[in-house]
Amino acid sequence: MIQKINSFEEYQSEYSKSVSNPEEFWAKQAETFQWKKKWNKTLEWNFDEPKVEWFKGGKLNITENCLDRHLEARGEKTAILWEPNEPNKPAIHITYNELHDRVCKFANVLKKNGGKKGDRICLYMPMVPELAIAVLACARIGAIHSVVFAGFSAKALAERINDSQCNILVTADGGFRGAKTIDLKTIADEALENCLSIKKSIILKRINSEVSMKQDRDVWLHDELASIDLSCDAEEMDAEDSLFILYTSGSTGQPKGVQHTIGGYMVYAEYSFKNVFQCEEDDIYWCTADIGWITGHSYIVYGPLLAGATTVMFEGVPTYPDAGRFWEVVEKHKVNLFYTAPTAIRALQACDIDFVNNYDLSSLRVLGSVGEPINVEAWEWYNEHIGKQNCPIVDTWWQTETGGMMISPLAGITELKPTYATLPLPGIQPCLVDADGEEIFGNDVEGNLCIKYPWPSMLRTLWGDHERCRQTYFSTYPGKYFTGDGCKRDADGMYRITGRVDDVINVSGHRMGTAEVENAINEHEAVIESAIVGYPHDIKGQGIYAYCIMETNKAVNDTTRKEILAKVTDIIGPIAKPDKIQFVPGLPKTRSGKIMRRILRKIAEGDTSNLGDTSTLLDPSVIETIKKGAI
Repeated sequence: MIQKINSFEEYQSEYSKSVSNPEEFWAKQAETFQWKKKWNKTLEWNFDEPKVEWFKGGKLNITENCLDRHLEARGEKTAILWEPNEPNKPAIHITYNELHDRVCKFANVLKKNGGKKGDRICLYMPMVPELAIAVLACARIGAIHSVVFAGFSAKALAERINDSQCNILVTADGGFRGAKTIDLKTIADEALENCLSIKKSIILKRINSEVSMKQDRDVWLHDELASIDLSCDAEEMDAEDSLFILYTSGSTGQPKGVQHTIGGYMVYAEYSFKNVFQCEEDDIYWCTADIGWITGHSYIVYGPLLAGATTVMFEGVPTYPDAGRFWEVVEKHKVNLFYTAPTAIRALQACDIDFVNNYDLSSLRVLGSVGEPINVEAWEWYNEHIGKQNCPIVDTWWQTETGGMMISPLAGITELKPTYATLPLPGIQPCLVDADGEEIFGNDVEGNLCIKYPWPSMLRTLWGDHERCRQTYFSTYPGKYFTGDGCKRDADGMYRITGRVDDVINVSGHRMGTAEVENAINEHEAVIESAIVGYPHDIKGQGIYAYCIMETNKAVNDTTRKEILAKVTDIIGPIAKPDKIQFVPGLPKTRSGKIMRRILRKIAEGDTSNLGDTSTLLDPSVIETIKKGAI
């Protein structure tokens, strides 16, 4: 098992080793895992193509490291502790022995239905244990899982299935989310009308609704499990074989299928989990994310299970049946390590403090924040009311593409600074560059954040489009991975992320490409053109502000706004709905036709005192009209 860093002096020593000899450092970490065959070469790389290979020639199966190797010592320990949507329903404890058996059975169901090594399998499911089990079952047989968040629309689901050509869909009749029931089977059926690659759809019965089953395609999971073998040998995989694809929004409309491989991702997921959270053997760890996002992949499923920890899965939402639900769960299960998003913290901060004070939170030892930079007010509230000024807050910066936490305090070891991600983890070499790509040295500086050396869990490519991967992440600053984020490094050398510098907005911790939302809005028959920007939002961090040019002969009103919102919900999902829609006669464009988004951002923020240079605009007068109509 990977060893934890125990002091700041030890962090400094490990960091220095990891930078002076990265290959030796990561080889030492990798040796703690179960390999079927050891690797021939620790690292081969260049950032020009890009091509990155870790633990080349190594053979393994990640599920043997998540499950099999724990059975002797931890077989009866709870692996997954599932808390259902309804607080009056019992929680379910699944031991490592039980999880191993259930993963093997599910893996055999996948094989029976045509799943094999190298296939892509799409999972569109609620937050139930079967989702985590399905993820591991795919990995067991060497299939590549592609989890699609169960809040996405049929069109968004179909787009992701078709891009990766999945041959199996695992879904459910529906799911519970707070007071709502989501009819997943109907959404999935609509998606599958346009997905010719899907041969089988495996359905979990969760809400017991009436559903239509398509002959020769749809099967019930419980029927399949009833007569299936319990034993399933783990498929031998190459360290650089793909483990999963996870779609993330880009600055162009098409979602990007970020591809992660097995060996490097495994090593980094456990290393980062153990060290950032300082997880101990008997800890109860709870990450409140959904497995549909990278946080759920790395820090609900893989990281904790690789470390032999107890990981909590939660089906519900923070405000159901009331705003005390998180804290009720913490008290009930005596949670020690708690990881959530600033959006959730801000939403709960806005509620009556009695919802916190009614519960005993004394079991908490470490708090974490993920998804977006946390603001000072939320950090202080979290620290005072949840941590009782007694729990370090690990404010973690990372991305879908990085696979794991990159810059973060190590709990109880790194000195904390509110709103700062603080220092890079061992093995991570960040740098700041200026607009010309020149590295900015020293402290008390600001620039664009890049990483100048590979790390094991980094993306390898975008599914089916390696050139887009190169263009997006490696072409802006040659020889470096560009994160798309701005960053400050203060006088003490600590890092603070300042937000996106490209056309991507961060809504409730989820990245959303402006083009993707614009394309959806433009599908409305009366919309000629639209532009999306982010603006400060009290709860979400960033809200979505839409500027829409409409057909001249169309009357626009609240009904039009509702139609646009429905269109976005239909094409992407409710997560992408604009918070504000302003109808405008035109957009501030340069003579070459580029929209000057910084002006729109300023207007959306209510800061019009200095709009900067507008001399390149084709029609500067449009700005005054937009300013007057601002919402």
